Amino acid sequence: MDRTPAPAVHPLRIANFRAYWLSRFSGTIAISAQAIIIGWQVYGIARDTMDIRQAAFMLGLIGLVQFVPLFLLTPVVGLVADSVDRRWIVRGTTSLLVANAAVLGILTWAGLLTLPFLFLAAVLVGVARAFAGPAYSALAPNLVPKESLPTAIAISSIAWQTGTIAGPSVGGLLFAIHPDVAYAAICAMLSVALGLMFLIGPVPQPPAQKDRRPLQRILDGFSYVRRNRLVLAAITLDLFAVLLAGATALLPIYARDILHVGASGLGFLAAGMGIGAATTAIFFSFRPMTSNVGVKMLVSVVVFGVAILTFGLSTSFWVSLVALIVAGGADMVSVYVRTSLIQLHTPDAMRGRVSAVSQLTISASNELGEAESGLMASLLGPVGAVVVGGVGAIAITLVWAYLFPELKRARTFDPPVMPEHEPLHGVAKP
Repeated sequence: MDRTPAPAVHPLRIANFRAYWLSRFSGTIAISAQAIIIGWQVYGIARDTMDIRQAAFMLGLIGLVQFVPLFLLTPVVGLVADSVDRRWIVRGTTSLLVANAAVLGILTWAGLLTLPFLFLAAVLVGVARAFAGPAYSALAPNLVPKESLPTAIAISSIAWQTGTIAGPSVGGLLFAIHPDVAYAAICAMLSVALGLMFLIGPVPQPPAQKDRRPLQRILDGFSYVRRNRLVLAAITLDLFAVLLAGATALLPIYARDILHVGASGLGFLAAGMGIGAATTAIFFSFRPMTSNVGVKMLVSVVVFGVAILTFGLSTSFWVSLVALIVAGGADMVSVYVRTSLIQLHTPDAMRGRVSAVSQLTISASNELGEAESGLMASLLGPVGAVVVGGVGAIAITLVWAYLFPELKRARTFDPPVMPEHEPLHGVAKP
């Protein structure tokens, strides 16, 4: 009797997953596009009455006000994603984002936009992302059969990361055409994302752990990450590297006051990381990474740091653009490895909570990184802030390679086979 397992169905051939992937891709591009526009508008309004360093500090505050609600809500949102229908979580948060973008667009069109409105909009985006992130991440494995899960996770990661990095380029280019066009497009993309989520039929929800109190279940997610050193290493490496070397928040400063290329130049600079990320994502869609995944992640973070350092020192638009393309490609490699390791090493009953912990570190590296960049730019100037960040990313990678040898030893994404009698950390015995 032939016991050869049937070949795995490609996730994009499954209607539910196809709707999910397109929804996540469209929504992520819209959110990231709006982020760069909000940053440009904050910097533009601030520069009317402030010098460069003071306006840079205001840019940093935008990142901070998005991070604070996510930080405060992280213990709750993971539990919600493991307890409530994940589709409805995403539908509700996407509806909030549509309304938020529409109000910003109307205020921009009417010439009534002010810094307080922009900061309030940033807070609402932070709240929506806090709930949507874990729900989106934990939903993907529920839409495909087990044998298709690795591919589904990789493709889901590609949708999110490509959207995150390509979004600013879309926002910058659309805003250069006209602010009204930009906000109309963002509302349209978010509406498409919302509509696609309603096309996803019922999906299995992990059974609630009735023998575990809500507070204990929340702590289980943090405990699991702490005990799994490979997951911990992957999460924290990306956290500190991007926290130090994130330069996206300072692109409006470079476009306006260093490279002198204006709003249209900002669009091309923001497109740089998107081009690098998209190219790398397409490569992985045809040639998935299968060997030495940990070492490749370490190398990619070093390359990311070198590229950011080059961007910081450059006074040439074209050199700066190439450096950002390289940085985007390297960042895509890192996120591809990190996300695959986290999802494949985490049981479904805990994916919401572990994804919430991962999202917290991602937001810390992105939004809190924007605050750090703004603060450093106000103290050292924008060039000094970017250079110090690039050097810091390289240094932290070398330290992590020493502190977490598990990364260097990670050959594939497959988790180790555990004895049947040994329970997974943080998951109650049946």
